[in-house]
Amino acid sequence: MKKLVVKVNLHDDRDRSKAMQVVSGFGGIGSLSMDSKDNKLTVSGDFDPVKVVNKLRKSWHTEIVSVGAAKEDDGKKDEGQERRSSRQSRKSL
Repeated sequence: MKKLVVKVNLHDDRDRSKAMQVVSGFGGIGSLSMDSKDNKLTVSGDFDPVKVVNKLRKSWHTEIVSVGAAKEDDGKKDEGQERRSSRQSRKSL
């Protein structure tokens, strides 16, 4: 699993939608999220980061913020356990 964070110079919601559509077309993309405030696109999964960045650079100015291995659990399992424990503690009251 890899995680790629890029800063993409997007002007409006249409560009944002197109960029996400372009990236989602690659095989092996696990998750895709966009921070509109900072114009940062975060991609994780089993994919080639070079191909993703090259495709984005054909249409928009793109800067690589970080590339690396993604955390396997991402804290999602812990969140579920915390919710269950908080529900159980509420029931006991």
